[in-house]
Amino acid sequence: MSRKYKFYDSSKAHFVSFATISWLDVFTRRPYFNVITESLSYCINSKGLVVNAWCIMTNHLHLVIRSDTNKLGAIIRDMKKFTAKKLISCIHSNPQESRKER
Repeated sequence: MSRKYKFYDSSKAHFVSFATISWLDVFTRRPYFNVITESLSYCINSKGLVVNAWCIMTNHLHLVIRSDTNKLGAIIRDMKKFTAKKLISCIHSNPQESRKER
């Protein structure tokens, strides 16, 4: 099965959902929640992402998104790659984090 995001009309709203590995409750901590919101803000301001609705839960997030640039798949790919690396870095650099082993 293909792992690429396929959006045939990026100008229309799409529902997407992302979850953490093993459904760990990562977003209960403010620094990790901020990584998500900063990443979304960057994609909105710099890459042409339009967020119609969003909901960040403790271990996943839901988005209703579109893009006028017709590059929605590339935007999502880049956002997930950057965000995952940033979250892992934040978790490993936090001296009080108990979930470094996963």
